[in-house]
Amino acid sequence: MTFPEAAAVGTLAFYSDFDDFQTWKKALQTQLPALQVIHASQTERPEEIDYAMVWKPPQGIFERMTNLRLIINLGAGVDSLVGRDDLPGNVPITRITDPQMSRMMAGYVLFAVLRHARDIPVFEQAQRSGRWAYRHPRSPEEITVAVLGLGHLGAKAAHEIQRQGFRTLGWSRSLAQIDGVECSAGMETLDSVIGQADIVVLMLPLTPQTRHLFDRARLEKLRPGAAFVNVARGTLVDQAALTELLQSGHIGAATLDVFEHEPLPTGDALWSMPNVLITPHLASVAIPSSSAKQIAANILRVSAGDLPDNIVEPSRGY
Repeated sequence: MTFPEAAAVGTLAFYSDFDDFQTWKKALQTQLPALQVIHASQTERPEEIDYAMVWKPPQGIFERMTNLRLIINLGAGVDSLVGRDDLPGNVPITRITDPQMSRMMAGYVLFAVLRHARDIPVFEQAQRSGRWAYRHPRSPEEITVAVLGLGHLGAKAAHEIQRQGFRTLGWSRSLAQIDGVECSAGMETLDSVIGQADIVVLMLPLTPQTRHLFDRARLEKLRPGAAFVNVARGTLVDQAALTELLQSGHIGAATLDVFEHEPLPTGDALWSMPNVLITPHLASVAIPSSSAKQIAANILRVSAGDLPDNIVEPSRGY
């Protein structure tokens, strides 16, 4: 179903090195046929751009878009955008909060938690060496999972984890309420939360306050042998310390979707570690066919002189 047309919807410039322009153009124009969608690299009259939809755009891209009315971040994480020094003032920034993205993220996190809870990495290693290595399954009630970051994506993931019967702890900057989840808030409670967990899931936004929040000292506060899952941002963690603690066995295993440097460099020690699963930053991505509906609704709001939904606060970092 398409949205009713506004009198003059305007022009949107697209930039992403990771997403297919033609797929997004088709999805957006299915919702708003009158919307002009052009690639930012082919913009001849930047002063005529009304909306910019971007993911990690180059420095200075907004400089000549003098009539820009809305910036759409092509994803849930906005750290690569709000930390810039070339954002135009007074132009609202929105991020995508498509339900499909939260379901995709919750599915990935649940997969990672179940994989660690059922000791699947042990059996994977046994298979590679041709060993029949029985390990009796643990009851979910015996396993504590801590989800750190209870925003739109984190809350959904925590909800799905507790539905599987795990004791589920949640931690965030301000106190959240999620049925079946023991929620805590504030830096003074963080170490206590992670110290109780058999599996720690990192879903925090990257801000100046959370960069390297998981340094060596904090990683050492995890239970010996605990599993660590990071689907947030690599720079939340001291990767060198994480690697050493995985090598020593203090951290038993890890599922890592994000890294300090992406792509993860060839030859990095994490690649060859048998207790580490690596995926290329795909735990949750924006789906054009569903996300376009939310984007179109925000474009129509701005076109009508209203504020869009899901506005990002650059000073806060999310």
